[in-house]
Amino acid sequence: MSSSVVAFKGGQPKDELIQLVSFNIDHEEYAVEVLKVREIIRMTTITQMPGTPHYIEGIINLRGKVIPIVSLRKKFGLMDTGTDTSTRIIVMDIDGELMGFIVDSVSEVTRISSGEIQPPPSMVGGGVDHDCITGVINQSDRLLVLLDLDSLFSAEEKLLFSQM
Repeated sequence: MSSSVVAFKGGQPKDELIQLVSFNIDHEEYAVEVLKVREIIRMTTITQMPGTPHYIEGIINLRGKVIPIVSLRKKFGLMDTGTDTSTRIIVMDIDGELMGFIVDSVSEVTRISSGEIQPPPSMVGGGVDHDCITGVINQSDRLLVLLDLDSLFSAEEKLLFSQM
């Protein structure tokens, strides 16, 4: 369980400093804990895999390791707009497996106090599964939706990824 989840849901002290990587999908800003991120790479050639869910773009070879690539746009039920020079793949550790997530752009690495994390809204739209939203960070000029991508996939989906 990530420290931001513990800090909010577990009632831990609210003064813990958390580093987040923020990124954009469809003009909305999301964030994940920096400790989950292994690297951020530019778009590369993706080998398609037959028989995978629509949001799986395929696989890539990253320094000899095969990494499944997920389109967060498609997983969230958003229209696929293609890629451009800002599109990135965020390679993350999801339950011990490396996975890549295609995002429209990466914004920054930012530090927040765990006390800034507010509970997620009770009604979440846009195809984002409520279970993967651990909180919302309300900053003066923006809202950051804090994601726990470990919770984004079912056990069956995680099994599929481990077999890729």
